[in-house]
Amino acid sequence: MASGVAEEDDGGIPLDIDNVHMLLQVEHEQIQKRTFTNWMNAQLSKRCPPSFVSDLFSDLRDGSQLLDLLEVMSGQPMKRQRGRGVFQQRANIDTALNFLKKKSIKLVNINIPDIIDGRPSIILGLIWTIILHCHIEELASTLSYSSSARPPPLPAGRMSPLHKRFRISAKKALLMWVRDQCQKVGCSVSVKNFKSSWRSGEVFLAILCSLRPQLADLSLVQSRSNQENLEEAFHLAERELHIPRLLDPEDVDVPDPDEKSIMTYVAQFLQYSNDMPAPDDHLQLFPVVQPFSLSPVNLPAQFTPAVAVSPLRQVSPSERALEVTCWLQQTYDELSEAWTATEKSSFAEKYQVFQNLFGSFTEQRRPVMTLLAAVRRCPELSQEQCALRTAWDRLEAELQRCKADLDSSLPPPLDSVVVWLQRAEEALTEEGGGVTDHAGAAKKQELNKTRKRL
Repeated sequence: MASGVAEEDDGGIPLDIDNVHMLLQVEHEQIQKRTFTNWMNAQLSKRCPPSFVSDLFSDLRDGSQLLDLLEVMSGQPMKRQRGRGVFQQRANIDTALNFLKKKSIKLVNINIPDIIDGRPSIILGLIWTIILHCHIEELASTLSYSSSARPPPLPAGRMSPLHKRFRISAKKALLMWVRDQCQKVGCSVSVKNFKSSWRSGEVFLAILCSLRPQLADLSLVQSRSNQENLEEAFHLAERELHIPRLLDPEDVDVPDPDEKSIMTYVAQFLQYSNDMPAPDDHLQLFPVVQPFSLSPVNLPAQFTPAVAVSPLRQVSPSERALEVTCWLQQTYDELSEAWTATEKSSFAEKYQVFQNLFGSFTEQRRPVMTLLAAVRRCPELSQEQCALRTAWDRLEAELQRCKADLDSSLPPPLDSVVVWLQRAEEALTEEGGGVTDHAGAAKKQELNKTRKRL
């Protein structure tokens, strides 16, 4: 028996700390199941024809709903095997997992047999991975450019512009956005996490007021109970903002709310914020920025991927998609040309060019990410939207190619170390590797430390 009794169960029997921890895990699992099921059905309702999940643990075993979800999130059609046999089930799940891996999404200990068997921890882990990487991170990527809360600047020359903008996690970026919304409406709650900070319901109401002023009366918060505030917030969000109700008040008004469930729900408010047209959204699609110089190596004098549309004219969705596609194609051409010119350059020169290329690209990519996020939520894509996705994937692949080429340019013995790191990372992601979650995470952390020391 562990020292100290945390609480007693209904029969008056004291529970040790291990039993309390187990009960909390079960409670969080139940809340996650409800939240993730509601979230998944909200996404599947956008599909044509829509589909539906009634039991998250059993309905994913044939892989078809999983493919439906990835179609909605990616905007791409997914090939599938028809039928309910084990072969078809395995093939569909394998297609889904391979699609995620090709998107550089790490899947730790998520195997086909576990999904077919409906193992709760595996199913919840898989859906959370999709929510985090395909939804929350995509939304939070825009916050690296728009949030007014900035982390302190780093010493000059220590990181590339890309790393400077993405050195915070999606979780921290989302938390920064929440604090921004609270500050706008004078909410005094100190939002420190996605757990206890949300229990009173005041932060949810503050976000609502920030997005839709006068929608809720924050002066009434202190006179109501936590569950009354939460019910008011969830009801208003569903009725006025059409944000699906993923949580119930009793899920949040507990001593230890589930972090992943709250993050999943809050991300919908950020999505609503991103979908709101800016006051001058019809005037200009891309900001006019100064081009980067690609010195010191002998490359084209200017790198100018920005595309400025004519002001004072409204842009239709098709025209906007076409203009962004043109920008992506131009960026791809200039990126390829600039990188080809570094073929005989030293690693230091290549690294400098890589910094400049990525810096210029990331300074101007926010409108693209916002538009791509909207496109991915469309059940059916137009010809212009399909061309936009193709152009983005092509540019993304070219950027990865440049990075791989940069890694391979390291002088001995660092080049062999990089090869070893890459192989180690690939080994950790292999199915059936027998690495536990904690062990795998620890090994990946060590690999990242090794990379940083290079």
